[in-house]
Amino acid sequence: MIGTSLPEYVLIRASIFALRAVGPLSIFYTAFSIADPPSSSAGKALLSYCVVETGFWLFCFFRRRSLQKPAVHPPVLKREERQELFQRCCENIPNPEYYVSKWLLGASSNAIRRDNVKEFFRWALLNRGDKDIQKKGEEGREEDEELESYVDGVETLLGRPLEHGRGSAKSLRLTVDEVNMAHRPFLWYCIVGLVDTLTAAYLRYHGFVLHRTPLRYWPFLFPFRLADFFTRQTSPTAGMSYWYRPHTSKTRLPILFIHGISMGLYSYAQFLAEIPKSDSLAAEDGEVGIIAIELMPISFRITGEMPTAEELCRQISVILDAHGWDKVVLASHSYGSVITKHLLKNDLTKDKIGPMVLIDPVAFMLHLPDVAYNFTARKPKGANEHQLWYFASTDMMVAHTLARHFFWSENILWKEDIRGHDVTVSLGGRDLIVDTETVGKYLSGTDLRAEDDNWKEANFVDHGIQMLWWPTCDHAQVFERAEGRLKLAERVRQYAGQIESGERYSDEIP
Repeated sequence: MIGTSLPEYVLIRASIFALRAVGPLSIFYTAFSIADPPSSSAGKALLSYCVVETGFWLFCFFRRRSLQKPAVHPPVLKREERQELFQRCCENIPNPEYYVSKWLLGASSNAIRRDNVKEFFRWALLNRGDKDIQKKGEEGREEDEELESYVDGVETLLGRPLEHGRGSAKSLRLTVDEVNMAHRPFLWYCIVGLVDTLTAAYLRYHGFVLHRTPLRYWPFLFPFRLADFFTRQTSPTAGMSYWYRPHTSKTRLPILFIHGISMGLYSYAQFLAEIPKSDSLAAEDGEVGIIAIELMPISFRITGEMPTAEELCRQISVILDAHGWDKVVLASHSYGSVITKHLLKNDLTKDKIGPMVLIDPVAFMLHLPDVAYNFTARKPKGANEHQLWYFASTDMMVAHTLARHFFWSENILWKEDIRGHDVTVSLGGRDLIVDTETVGKYLSGTDLRAEDDNWKEANFVDHGIQMLWWPTCDHAQVFERAEGRLKLAERVRQYAGQIESGERYSDEIP
């Protein structure tokens, strides 16, 4: 993630402008050349490229339209469970006015009325949007009474009544709103393919081996992967590739890493390489193994849809079983914390998860609007916000994953979900996606409205949870700093050695 300086702002805006101009200029030049074909070699070469870009634009246009189909929501919770979830969320809202306003896209208080709030909770707790058939009769009356009770609860939080009727506000409803996608030119995907190849070479140099999906699936991932032709190893599950470093340690646990929304493993390659690099026990005990899962729908590729949570857990379980790993240290970043939640709840995987290192997690306090609003609805201003908006938020498959496969009530991670595990949570003080101050207070048991910052201390430990606080880091920037990578790698290695010897986390660990 870039910074917020003026040069960086100029650079990112110029880069975005240039990439967005490729498609329209290519279409224009192709059309112009029909009337006046180029005669020079350079002109013909340019035309050939523009034809490719024009054809690619048409392909992406129809692909984006096909991705607008409605989401398949999970089963609705029972009414008692919905009410319990609502009450739990209400108990963890530090600023009710901000909460209501941001979920209604920053609307002012006079634009928010009872029906606007009902509309939001109809989606948030009942998984329904405007186009869904409204229930009638007794069932419809019960639903309306339930929604009215949620609005009453919001009024209690606000300490003021909401006017009856509907205001001009519109709520943010990820899984029923239109999927907001922006075109990327063929040139951009060539860059992604080049970076992927360089990352593959780097990981291979550091002892990792790619376990690819079967070659029959090769044409269905774009940009095409050259690395697939330089490995004989195939994944035991056809839908998921990963990088593997053998586990030879006799006493320690191996490591499972799950990345976030990024250009594949590019942002994490140095971190993964540094985990075994400074391992002082490797000579006598053997090396700690690593499996780094690849989630292609959030890796800036054109590919199939993100699998369901149950299918993701099944595939990861198959991979772990194939290598004989029955217990792992789990390290995850950003969106990877969502997968973490599912792994902790799924019967196939929950017993395989040992200590955890959660870096820039987005799954905590997911009932608050920050993650959804900042990633999908905020109008970018600074350089880092423009980078996030164009290169991540509006990427075709990333946008589709968040809009059609991201169900907040399933993905939210509570403290109780990680109870019984030693956990390190790494947070950046300048995170442009997550409200890390509130997440830190929640995890530390600090009053969400208090000014207490004691939880930011390096040695803070509470019920097996330790915080690593990076005051000047934006989202994912901890991986760009040597100090951050080394600290995280050190923590992962410590966890790998602790659990096998029956130790628990203590304040003595630096």
